[in-house]
Amino acid sequence: MDVSERSIAILIDAENISPKYISLIIDEANKHGKLNYRRIYGDWTGTQLKKWKDSCLKHALRPVQQFASVSGKNSSDFSLVIDAMDILSSGKATGFCIISSDGDFSRLIVRLKEDDMYCFGMGEEKTPISLVSSYESFTYLDTLYKVVQAEKKAAQDKNNVVAKKKTTASPKKKKETSITPEYIIKNYVKQVIEREAEDDGWIMWSKVANMLKKKYPGFNPTNYGKNIKKLAYFKRSQKFSIKNEGKVAFIRNK
Repeated sequence: MDVSERSIAILIDAENISPKYISLIIDEANKHGKLNYRRIYGDWTGTQLKKWKDSCLKHALRPVQQFASVSGKNSSDFSLVIDAMDILSSGKATGFCIISSDGDFSRLIVRLKEDDMYCFGMGEEKTPISLVSSYESFTYLDTLYKVVQAEKKAAQDKNNVVAKKKTTASPKKKKETSITPEYIIKNYVKQVIEREAEDDGWIMWSKVANMLKKKYPGFNPTNYGKNIKKLAYFKRSQKFSIKNEGKVAFIRNK
């Protein structure tokens, strides 16, 4: 199905995701199709979600109320799952985007895909790998946010290199993350090329990209501070060579 024809239901777990990501969420989701369902879940009677209210108005998000039955427990999970199944049964959606770092949604994604739904997700680095791997693709919002913010600062002041390094410095305490290290990604691509390439060493990039996406659905250059396309990411690496024949790109190991 063509991306422009895909009807997407975007469901946001407001109790699990910061409203500062909303612009990135909408921009990324729009790349996958038309956002015909825009729903956001949480207990709107309290003050915890106050910052989300302006975002709901600005981006036409429909708030869904779920009262918290147990103090300290995420209350939106059940409503989100029930709505997802209702939308599935309606037959009006062809894809789902779940915005949450909660690994409990893994079963929901697997169930939606059983009905041939296109599923992609967004969350933070703390998202369990079990949830990341259940999607067609996954975007780490916190890493993307850092890259976008750094680019904005650089555009405002080209002489703030020192300040930029300070803001992107690694924290002393090791941060919990499910992002696959760069060397693992590059080693996997190298192995795919060695195994699948023609005798001359070249292989179509689309074939490699498809296998990479299935193996590591959370892979994106923004995870490593590079806001570029995936092919450009490997082109900049010292490990690979890229060539084009018409509109078809090829890759091989150096």
